[in-house]
Amino acid sequence: MYHPQLRTALRRHGIALFAALSLQSAFGAVSEPQFQAAFEQMQLALKGDSGAVERAAEKFGALVQADPADPVLLAYAGASTALKATTTLLPWRKMGFAEDGLAQIDKALALLQPQHDQPLHHHIPASLETRFTAASTFLGLPDMFHRGPRGTQLLDEVLKSPLLPKAPLPFQGTVWMRAGQQAAKEKRIDDAKRWFNEVVQHNAPQAEAARAKLKELQS
Repeated sequence: MYHPQLRTALRRHGIALFAALSLQSAFGAVSEPQFQAAFEQMQLALKGDSGAVERAAEKFGALVQADPADPVLLAYAGASTALKATTTLLPWRKMGFAEDGLAQIDKALALLQPQHDQPLHHHIPASLETRFTAASTFLGLPDMFHRGPRGTQLLDEVLKSPLLPKAPLPFQGTVWMRAGQQAAKEKRIDDAKRWFNEVVQHNAPQAEAARAKLKELQS
């Protein structure tokens, strides 16, 4: 089943940011406490709290209603909606949640404009966080959705963006860890080592986890 993969991919992205960053909005209609409340529910959902999945989707959905022009909110709304596929055993409902979530993420990506290169939530450029959330979701889906190549492209765009070195180190570490994990999954061992070493060399908050991954690759 693909849902554990999706949960794992989003958890790698979300929990690292939650632990390392003060969730603060630089601008936008949604306040920091509102965003934090939704984000906390997302973290609970990714830890396996099925009730939190629904709450996260509801909260992010409400935030999107308050600020429909915020691509970060819409991307998280899509990710949490897609995660609702883990809460049902009915195949058609699983598919419906996944497709609805992907539609929201696609809309978030379509909203991106040059002004979204400015920091928003987490002090991270909105364009980076939107693309990275999309990439993490897409790469966690099964091949039947045909989102893997797009996820790889988006992750590569984030990695190569001139905005990334200016982003908070915890976010950089999260991106490098995700790149390393994806490379390891695809048996690109040299690339995996390179990204994990990037985390270690910069002493990002994920450095200990990166060292553990490097040991796994050497075994």
